[in-house]
Amino acid sequence: MFSILIPTWNNLALLKLCVRSIEQNSAYPHQIIIHVNDGSDGTLDWVRERQYAYTYSEQNIGICFAVNEAAMHATFDYILYLNDDMYCCPNWDSALVNKLKTLDSELFMLSGTMIEPTESGNPCVIVRDYGRDTDTFTESQLLADLPNFHKPDWYGSTWPPTLVHAKWWFKVGGYSSEFSPGMSSDNDFAMKLWHAGCRTFIGVGASLVYHFQSKSTGKVKRNDGGKQFLHKWGVRQSVFNRYYLRRGDIAEAVTLAEPENTAEYRWAMIRSEIKRRIG
Repeated sequence: MFSILIPTWNNLALLKLCVRSIEQNSAYPHQIIIHVNDGSDGTLDWVRERQYAYTYSEQNIGICFAVNEAAMHATFDYILYLNDDMYCCPNWDSALVNKLKTLDSELFMLSGTMIEPTESGNPCVIVRDYGRDTDTFTESQLLADLPNFHKPDWYGSTWPPTLVHAKWWFKVGGYSSEFSPGMSSDNDFAMKLWHAGCRTFIGVGASLVYHFQSKSTGKVKRNDGGKQFLHKWGVRQSVFNRYYLRRGDIAEAVTLAEPENTAEYRWAMIRSEIKRRIG
């Protein structure tokens, strides 16, 4: 069903867990494509031994280049980007497929719903601690608790696991390399889809993944993605998320409406322009 892109940077234990979760907990067969950054911790040898499709770079090239490299090997109609520090819960994929069946367009962005161990103020996630790494991961308890999680679909999908049609991945050019190593590249990708006419940005509440939180991004020198986004699109990310994507609101319809031309929205746009000019 999906061509799953997994960029990884010397996180072999987490990568093994991630891949195992896909293979054990998926309802459908998927293509797994791994981009190995460096791989000197044994990742490259493991990927070759297991004969997964993969791409490789001697050094860390960041999320944008990595997923674009991997996407060139996709063979299915749907591309799903997944982080290596994620564990896919049972039927994660069938929930996405069920949502796909309700759509009448190939132009969409769907996300799974993350379960995370620490509170970050993100209204789209479920906060519950099942461990911070593979050594402390309480997999059996997570699986036992899954029936207790009931989260409605929500608006504002941008981050992994993200699912788009392969045709539209390539039409908008994948992830923009100017955002390398990757901060705000997901919002930029969503904005490119928005400008292409996409109005379906739904997080599927029943598609659950456990996220160990930033096991790779914490190791890189971050680009100033917020500033880059503002200067590229003329609007702050917070405005895009709130007024365009309506992030965190319950998804009562398949498609989003255009932003309402309220006084609050107009002021937010004016503030974006002021910040862009002085920044």
